[in-house]
Amino acid sequence: MTLRGRLTAAFLVVVLGPVLLGAVFVGATLSAVERTRSAERLGLAASTVRTSVDALCQRLRAAADAVALRADPAARASAAGQVVGRGLAVAVLVADAAGNPTYVTPGAPPTPWHDCAGGPTSGPVRALSARVDLRDPAGAALGSVATAQVVDAAFLGRLAAATGVAVTLLDGDADRVAFTTQVEGVRETVLAATGEQVTATPGGRYARRLDPSPGQPLPLVISVPGERSAGLPVGPLGAVLLAVVLAVLAAWRLGRVTTRPLVELAAAADRFARGDLTARVPVRSRDEIGRLAAAFNRMTRETASYVAALTSSRDQLRGHLAVLGDTLASTHDRQRILRVILHSAIAATGARAGAVLLPDSGDVLVGRCVEGLPVDEPLRVPVGTGLIGLVAATGQARRGRLDPASIPAGEPCCETYVAVPFAAPAADPAVGVLILYDRLGGAEFDDDDLATLRTFAGHAAVAVENVRVHEEAQRLSLTDPLTGLWNYRYLRESLRREVERANRFGRMLSILVLDLDRFKRVNDSYGHAAGDAVLAEFARRLRGEIREVDLAFRQGGEEFVLLLPETDARGAVIVAERLGAALRDAPIAVADELAIPVTVSIGIAVYPDHAGTGQQVLDAADEALYAAKAAGRDGYRVAGPRVSAPTEEIPVPAGPASPEDGLPRAGPGIRSTAEGTGRHVAGASRPASGVPRPATGGASSGPHPSRQSHGR
Repeated sequence: MTLRGRLTAAFLVVVLGPVLLGAVFVGATLSAVERTRSAERLGLAASTVRTSVDALCQRLRAAADAVALRADPAARASAAGQVVGRGLAVAVLVADAAGNPTYVTPGAPPTPWHDCAGGPTSGPVRALSARVDLRDPAGAALGSVATAQVVDAAFLGRLAAATGVAVTLLDGDADRVAFTTQVEGVRETVLAATGEQVTATPGGRYARRLDPSPGQPLPLVISVPGERSAGLPVGPLGAVLLAVVLAVLAAWRLGRVTTRPLVELAAAADRFARGDLTARVPVRSRDEIGRLAAAFNRMTRETASYVAALTSSRDQLRGHLAVLGDTLASTHDRQRILRVILHSAIAATGARAGAVLLPDSGDVLVGRCVEGLPVDEPLRVPVGTGLIGLVAATGQARRGRLDPASIPAGEPCCETYVAVPFAAPAADPAVGVLILYDRLGGAEFDDDDLATLRTFAGHAAVAVENVRVHEEAQRLSLTDPLTGLWNYRYLRESLRREVERANRFGRMLSILVLDLDRFKRVNDSYGHAAGDAVLAEFARRLRGEIREVDLAFRQGGEEFVLLLPETDARGAVIVAERLGAALRDAPIAVADELAIPVTVSIGIAVYPDHAGTGQQVLDAADEALYAAKAAGRDGYRVAGPRVSAPTEEIPVPAGPASPEDGLPRAGPGIRSTAEGTGRHVAGASRPASGVPRPATGGASSGPHPSRQSHGR
């Protein structure tokens, strides 16, 4: 848009903007006020409806209690007649323990009646009812008494009169209308009302759905008409249109007059944009245009000073890059380091964009950190292909200017570039690339930029290599090098964390302690190399039989531990049987013609059913493992229940019995079995040698070292 067009638009905005904004604001305010008032009316009506229906349910429940208090059928029939006669209910139904009606007052509405307690509805709602149970003096159920109130058009009329809004009763869960007090647009209102929020209907009404809830079991829709405001009169509307036309003409004239003295200023600005910092504009008047020319001259002088200061600052920044490299070497977040590297390089050279590419699997460079470039697809460049691949293949830094038509496929479009290899000395021979694009101002990257970037890339690559070494050392400190499973150190931390999570969310945690049977014979008969192969293969099969959320550890020697979050004893038994079968049914091949049959014994304990702390549950699972060993190996045992000192006998009412197998049941959402799969539950078990083990209910005495129990 030209300057004349901008001035015209500015004048129109200044003159007509407040008028139009005021009109829009008034319209929006009226609409918001209308909606707010309607929402307040509907909110008050919803509270009144809930209160009225809840009062009706309380009255029906009191009437049902009065009938249920009668001891014999004749007295109950008499009381039912009195309840109906006094208008407390329109009908009373007495049923036996099987639910068969034994007495119904005359004129009762057809059943089923909709219970005030709520619940799913099916079919039309004919009546509201409240039901109480009949019990003998011993507490045995004899039946029930239900009182009912008819739900019809008269009932809705009373609700509408009490609330002052239109009330519509839906037919069960469907969006069909049973009764309504609304005159027209009922179907639109029902379809528009969703949830408990106020919704505007196409017919200009505001509606709100009242879903069934405790104390208000009826599916209802309440609505009120909206208040429509009258349109603008024809006279004021014509005046507004005339003012718009006059404002447009005046703005066009003002823009034309103002732009003429600005031609000189535009020419000087063009020279300044091309880099001529000596461009000046003659000041011919003292009006706004003259002040603008003086400001332009002052701007050019100050800009020249700023350019000199920026050049000096860039030289100083290059001197501080070495200090920045030393700072990066102490950070262990690789992605953060790459961002700091790229941002620092861009700031030091004044580039528009850049990227850091590191080697991926194979001979491919992948953009690990990108700034100022499109990120629709990851930047991937094969080594030896294109500009970036050539720098990675040769290890030589490059800079220059590119013709857009000669840019290799898959690389970003640019005019100028500088690229340096990105690899630490004495590190992996694979080389990454740090590349920057399009220096701001249009100038090409110079030799100073190339030297600075090469030095900076060397420091940055050392920092990235330090992070890689740190991550590898951290991984090796928590895993077992032979099996690849987590080690005993990580078991302690994971056990504490999983017990805290199970305790916080009220879930179960199953622990399985596994020990390969007679593993010492494998080492003695086939050698330690074969034993290591057996352990590695067992770990592989172990990982294949558990979920992603489960954790597997090598505790020491041939002993392993599984943590199964949100798993009860039955689910743990299923896992134990599957692990035993996976090892029992397929001998482990350690050579071309050698397959070693191996079995496993498993001890199972569940938190919090078998112990109150993580270490105690682990000890209980270990006790169960010894019980499985003593029972002949190649099996599993479940730890015995927790033993607590009895304090006082408390009578417990009859309730659901425990399962026959005695295994703790899981709540909703916790893995369990569909059939009874448990075999035995270990009580006070002993090791195979006959020496009693310590009790599992005591507190842990601290970290337990890994046990090398070859041959158990």
